[in-house]
Amino acid sequence: MSYFNRQPIQFEGPGTNNPFAFRHYQPDAVVGGKTMEEQLRFSMAYWHTLVADGSDPFGRGNMLRPWNHLQGLDLAKARLEGAFELMEILNLPFFCFHDVDIAPEGETLADFFKNVDTIVDEMKGYMASSGRKLLWNTANMFSNPRYVHGAATSNHADVFATAAAQVKNGLDIAKELGAENYVFWGGREGYETLLNTNLELEQDNFARFLHMASDYAKKIGFDGQLLIEPKPKEPTTHQYDTDAATTISFLRKYDLHNRFRLNLEANHATLAGHTFEHELRTARIQGMLGSVDANQGDTLIGWDTDEFPTDIYSTTLAMYEILKNGGLGKGGLNFDAKVRRGSFHAEDLISAHVAGMDTFAWGLKAAHALIEEKVFENLIEDRYRSFTTGIGKEIVDGKATLDSLHAHALTIGDIENLSGGQESLKAKIQDVIYAVR
Repeated sequence: MSYFNRQPIQFEGPGTNNPFAFRHYQPDAVVGGKTMEEQLRFSMAYWHTLVADGSDPFGRGNMLRPWNHLQGLDLAKARLEGAFELMEILNLPFFCFHDVDIAPEGETLADFFKNVDTIVDEMKGYMASSGRKLLWNTANMFSNPRYVHGAATSNHADVFATAAAQVKNGLDIAKELGAENYVFWGGREGYETLLNTNLELEQDNFARFLHMASDYAKKIGFDGQLLIEPKPKEPTTHQYDTDAATTISFLRKYDLHNRFRLNLEANHATLAGHTFEHELRTARIQGMLGSVDANQGDTLIGWDTDEFPTDIYSTTLAMYEILKNGGLGKGGLNFDAKVRRGSFHAEDLISAHVAGMDTFAWGLKAAHALIEEKVFENLIEDRYRSFTTGIGKEIVDGKATLDSLHAHALTIGDIENLSGGQESLKAKIQDVIYAVR
């Protein structure tokens, strides 16, 4: 059965007016020594693509999907079939899911695990016949009412235990399906008020939980990458994995930094008051960049809008960081993005992914050109040249002391600072972006 009635999307180049054709993404085109497919490692997010119904706090679901008339496992199987058809149309090599995305929860936890196993068995067949791979899976430990006060950071030990059971099941599935990563997104791992919160115990328990998960992954021989996904707020007032720097600090404090990397989302960076490239660089320079949720937020709206990425300036700077990182390794670019409520036709899912894939492919080409021309490197090297000789080199080499710096400062005359050149740099970025069309 065909749910989308579309042929695979083809590359037609920047001049096309066809919304169902690629302008920039050519899977086999080589950029920076690798094909675009290898560099970008695109992935479909099961939840937004197959499950989201368009509902929001002000309106019921309105998405027109060919499986809307189904329920239970029949609905889950139809979505599964639709998922692999869509990935074939878009030539997406990877997909991601939460456990509750792929199967109904049922009455008990045992029912839920049984339903998940049923779908996973069918999923294995689709993966084998199509060659599609699981970039990562995760456990949804925020939607069910039991997680009202968190999961690993809950005040109730039985909730902690239930969350642990879900993660065990998720890691078993990751192993079975050959997932390249496993993600922990603590949707409610935080607090709404400190007035009733044991902050120390909750953070300690969160770390205990992650150690247990890491130990179990090693026990079963899961060799995928374990990832933490930062987010500052929403649904809680304050989440413990606020941003890249906070999460890295947490991982180092609890001796987890050698076991986990970060899965960074563009819209979460916005909510944290950062740019996406800031979060990527913060993780990159500490060797903690693992994977990316590719979307964008609306800067005029203070919540997680999860829009498909179309900001070429942002994707260029994001791909610059990824290329400087040597790529994403086992990670990828997962489209954790949903079509707008007004884009309710099934074919909108296709054109939205095309737009996102093209925007990152264009960003990849532009970022590679920036690196080849050393646009940033030459200016940065010049700005910091005072640290390559004399007293600056002594500071970098660890030979300077407050006494030696005091003595040096007394000999300094007028200091001539160098211009940062921000405006010309931004203009140059635009030149490069439009030159690679």
